[in-house]
Order: sequence, then structure tokens, then C-alpha cells
Amino acid sequence: MVNSNNIQLLDCTLRDGGQGLEAAYKIKNRKVQFTDEIICKSIDHLVKSNIDIVELGYIEKSSFTGHPFANYFTIEEISKFIPRDRNPEQMYIALFTGPDIDEDQIPEWIPSLVEGTRVILRYSELKKSMDYCEMLAKKGYKVFIQPMLTMRYSDDELEMLIERANEMQAYAIYFVDSFGYMQAKDVERLFRLYEKRLEPNIYIGFHSHNNLNLAFSNVQYFLQIAGERKVIIDSTAIGMGQGAGNLQTELILPFLNQNYKKRYNYDELLEVCEQIEPLMPVGQWGYSVCCALPAVYRTAYKYAMVLRIKMGFSYPKINYIMQHIPRDLRHRYTEENLNQVLNSLKF
Repeated sequence: MVNSNNIQLLDCTLRDGGQGLEAAYKIKNRKVQFTDEIICKSIDHLVKSNIDIVELGYIEKSSFTGHPFANYFTIEEISKFIPRDRNPEQMYIALFTGPDIDEDQIPEWIPSLVEGTRVILRYSELKKSMDYCEMLAKKGYKVFIQPMLTMRYSDDELEMLIERANEMQAYAIYFVDSFGYMQAKDVERLFRLYEKRLEPNIYIGFHSHNNLNLAFSNVQYFLQIAGERKVIIDSTAIGMGQGAGNLQTELILPFLNQNYKKRYNYDELLEVCEQIEPLMPVGQWGYSVCCALPAVYRTAYKYAMVLRIKMGFSYPKINYIMQHIPRDLRHRYTEENLNQVLNSLKF
């Protein structure tokens, strides 16, 4: 069984939850947003919960002003939300949605800034993405490498990422179940590949989604096979996140307390749930047939969301369409890709 001291819990409620709200705004026209008060109260309770890593939000070039989805333009801006009474044993991080912010706009790390940066790798620009991670590491940040939709990567591609992670001494490299269709056999295959090649001081992270209701069981299995590896588990309050959402922090936290002798403060985490629950109208996130169908066919969840919510298609009709999406279009939803699929089918 994995050593308790080698487990870190990372709460990404504000980031993945914020991106989930942004997706709902764009797809469903639901104008549910974070307020600065909700952000600050959630951070305050996350600090008091003693969760190891708190993701404050994400950085990207955006047309949204303010922080309606915990979105920010710069590291300096997001770092203003680091609490004054910070827990010295807790890490505060930000996510880059891609290698898009110019290098000269990213300051050298100093203690007043977020300590860690996560970078979503762009599959079409892997070298650029990894060079971006290396640049951040050289500037003094702890770098978390995020190959979104890891199941699409070949073993050769993953081995290249691991080699680069070793070279730059990344803090962590993840496998990411972006569309929520991984099962235990997939968790084991990826973990063994990483374990064999990754230097032991670098964490292996697991970011799960819940399209097939397997996030909690997959994470439990991940912990069972982790041995002495350093590992990070991602979760969000009430499972808030994109598509069907994530592993719920309020489930994994007591599980770690009870089974791995962790000492997280459950009441403080439940206060975060109090902040987040009012943002959750029916169907906002969580298990749904609409999110399960694309996961069955290992396809981007936004196809089904648009077909159901914007176009009013029945589940059997969506199922038929999912079966006929070409392999090269499954991983990336665009309006153009969807139209191409629909134009090729006869109903």
C-alpha cells in the first residue's frame, strides 16, 4: 500500500469547476458564475482543510473580464488570491490552458507568486508544449505536466514526455481521463508505464472524470497499485467540473483520512461544498446519459451536449451518431467537425 506521506490531494474546484461553468455558459447559455466572494471563501476553507495543493484557477487569453470562471490573464493577477494566512505546508498553483502566454509576460518565480504551474499539453504542438513547461521550470516554478486525454497518446509519445519530465525535473506528470472513459486496466497500464521510466522524486498524478461513474473506484485502484511512488490525486467539491465532472473531494478526503492516516479537516471541506452547491442547477454537472454516451465511444463529451441541448436529439439518435463519428474526429469537438458528421449520415 502507498505510504501516506507520498500521497498529495489536489483540489481543483475553482479551476475545473470554473471551466465547467464556462462550458455551460457557451453551450447551454447558463450564466452561472463565480463571484470574488465565493472564490475567496472557498480558498479560505480549502486552506483550513489542510488539503495539500490548491489550484486557484486558470490563466489564458480570454474575452471574459473579471474572474467569472476563476480565469485570469497573468500569474501576478491570480497570485493576488493567495490567502494572507497561508498554510506554509500547502502549495498554491495555477493552470495554463496551453502554451500561449508569451514567455516575457511570465515573471521569474518569487515567494509572493503561485508556487506551481500546470500546463495542458497541446497534442498538435507537443514539442512547443514541453518547451513551455521547461521554460517555466527554468523560471523557478514547480511544473505539473498535463497530457489531456492521455489515452490518445502512443507509448512512444508518453515515453518522450516522461523523458522530458525527467530532464527538466518536473514536479509531476499526470495521466488525465479527460472524457471519463478510463477503467482499472487503463489506470494500471498507464501507471506501470510511468512508474518504469519516471524518476522516483517526480510525482505521478491522476486526474479523473466521472462520465461512467468510475472516478472514485479508479482512484482507489490507483492507490492500491501505487506502492512507494509519490502520487497526486485531483478532486473537486461536489465533483464540480467539465462534462460529468470530477472525483468528489468530499468522498476522497474522508477515504484518505480513514484508510491512509491523512489528517484533512473534513468540516472545512464541507464549508467549500456549501459555497459551491448553490451554483449547481439541475444538469449542470454530475452523471448523465448525455455525458455517458460519448464516453462509451471514447469521444469528446461536447458532441453529445450540443446534439442534446442545442439540437434536441433523442438519446438513441445521439447513440447512432456517436457510433459513426470517424476516429480522427472523436477527440476534438468543433462545430465544423459535427456538421461534417451530420452531413455524412442518413436519418
